[in-house]
This record gives sequence, structure tokens and C-alpha cells, in this order.
Amino acid sequence: MVDLNALGTHLLVDLRDCNIEAIRDLEFVKDSMVGAAREAAATIVDVSFHEFNPFGISGMVVIAESHLSIHTWPEYGFAAVDIFTCGDLIKPEIAAQYLIERFGSQNPSVVEMKRGIISLFNNEKLPHKAEAKKEKT
Repeated sequence: MVDLNALGTHLLVDLRDCNIEAIRDLEFVKDSMVGAAREAAATIVDVSFHEFNPFGISGMVVIAESHLSIHTWPEYGFAAVDIFTCGDLIKPEIAAQYLIERFGSQNPSVVEMKRGIISLFNNEKLPHKAEAKKEKT
């Protein structure tokens, strides 16, 4: 029997009708994204954010399990968030709900995609980190 397993889960989170001041504030956005990673029990590796002039913020929280990224458009009350996690220990939906609440989104949308679909036989468990296959010489 063949089972399909995914290497990761990717949430595409559209946050409409956000609190404009929240998604305009660089420190608040950064703290919220780091907080979302922590809430999901992710291992934070690096954090990088940039504020655009006259407004808008882009940033990424790199986690050992993949990443969380955000792009804000305060002039439209909109933020686009990607939450990509590998393995089955991290719960990306917890991070998404945390951000919906932090940014006060009145009209959120969350689309889940499975990434890296792999066929396994006999219900094998997909390891988070695969060992590199040695080439025959």
C-alpha cells in the first residue's frame, strides 16, 4: 500500500481589515511574528525586517522548521503572511490564529497547502530530516 506524506505544511494567510496602526508599527509587527513562532513552539534561527517609506513592512522569521514571512499594506489594512513548517511537531495554525488576533483582522483567510508530497510504502513514517543516500561507486 502506498501512503502520501508531505514534507511540510504551508499556510497562506490573508489578513484583511487589520488594525492599521498595528501593521504600520515595525516593532509591533516584528514582535508579533516572533511571538507567533514561539506560540507554535518553533525554533527561531534568524529575524529580519524592513520598513518601507512611506509605509509597509516586510519581514521574515527563519525557524529551524522553515519560516514565517509577512508583507503589510497599512494603506489597505492588509497583511499577507506565509507560515511554512516542516515535520509534524510545529502547529502552524496556532501561529496563524495568534497573528489574526494580534493584528485585529476582521476578515482573515487561511489556505493550507501540503508541500513536498512523497509516496511511502507500508505506512512508513516520513522522517523530518532524511539521510543523504550514498551513491554506488
